[in-house]
Amino acid sequence: MNVGIIGGGTMGSGIAQVAATSGCKVKLYDTNQAALDKAKGSLEKVLLRLIEKGRIDTSEKDRIQTNIAYVSNLKDLADSNLTIEAIVENLDIKKKVFSELESYVAEDCIIASNTSSLSIASIAAALKKPERCVGIHFFNPAPLMKLVEVIPAIQTSKEVLEKSIQTIKDWKKIVAVAKDTPGFIVNRVARPFYGEALRIYEEGVADFATIDHSLKSLGGFRMGPFELMDFIGNDVNYTVTETVFTAFYFDPRYKPSFTQKRFSEAGYLGRKSGKGFYDYDANGRIVIPSDAKESQDEKLAQQIFNRVLVMLINEAADALFLNIASAEDMDIAMTKGVNYPKGLLAWADEKGIDWCVEKLDALYNEYHEDRYRCSPLLRKMNRENITFF
Repeated sequence: MNVGIIGGGTMGSGIAQVAATSGCKVKLYDTNQAALDKAKGSLEKVLLRLIEKGRIDTSEKDRIQTNIAYVSNLKDLADSNLTIEAIVENLDIKKKVFSELESYVAEDCIIASNTSSLSIASIAAALKKPERCVGIHFFNPAPLMKLVEVIPAIQTSKEVLEKSIQTIKDWKKIVAVAKDTPGFIVNRVARPFYGEALRIYEEGVADFATIDHSLKSLGGFRMGPFELMDFIGNDVNYTVTETVFTAFYFDPRYKPSFTQKRFSEAGYLGRKSGKGFYDYDANGRIVIPSDAKESQDEKLAQQIFNRVLVMLINEAADALFLNIASAEDMDIAMTKGVNYPKGLLAWADEKGIDWCVEKLDALYNEYHEDRYRCSPLLRKMNRENITFF
């Protein structure tokens, strides 16, 4: 298969590595020659590290590198069977690129976008053959993260969807099929992990370190929400939240936080700026102040964990209620896309649907905010005494 990748940044070059490793002939396109040179150099370093770790040998390294050509003319992608765009999250720019690309490639070439939040239907509308367009959303770093969300637009043909799913599976990735709605699965369902943690902080319930400790020690999350926001970048994470909030017609469940907005405005972006919710040393490690005291209040930690968890479960249940994805794909997406210790719907079964409804109703009764409304699906399941799995 001939694969064209548009965008020589971290994501584009990562997808190129995945496709080339699977035996595809790849052309990585970017208008910026410096970006292409950087992508080529980065791949060399990655493959050398894999040799050091004994994952591949020299001949495999040469095979992967030979499978990738670096091009600066969009016309060079004309022989592609599949193209994947991984450029700036700007709808107008994506539409312009797709419209030009369509004039070069064959009629049966699949044109895919790696967008994490934009409407696939809107992108497809720029094409003369919109049925060939589909969302294929990788997670960073693409070579390491197992999950790929495949998102059919309402225009996408069944054949294109099936071919896209099979191709990604052939690339040894796990596929979760999602409806074309803001945030798809992962970026939608994960919002409470950040949003509710920020709300808990803003209410003065606990500091950043205590909230992070609660989620890691009791929930088994690899990183706490504030560590993760610093890792992602407060500017990036805030923008995604604001985008999802706007796209859902200002549903209060996705309301952004003034705390994160102010940190972003101040340039406290996290690891990349050396300061975010935490301070970082030159090696990107958190600097723990000598007078820091992490709360050891077990009851408080349990309250924090329960509150964030039940909000995550509620979001997953509501996404299932609205047919965003199957229950199986929902849980696969969260465990393989963002490394959650358990699927949220399986977690709901474990805690008990009655427990979920009780906790959500308690929050709603306290705040009377629509943010805490219980999903109709959870209520129905509680009445009928049924579980997700």
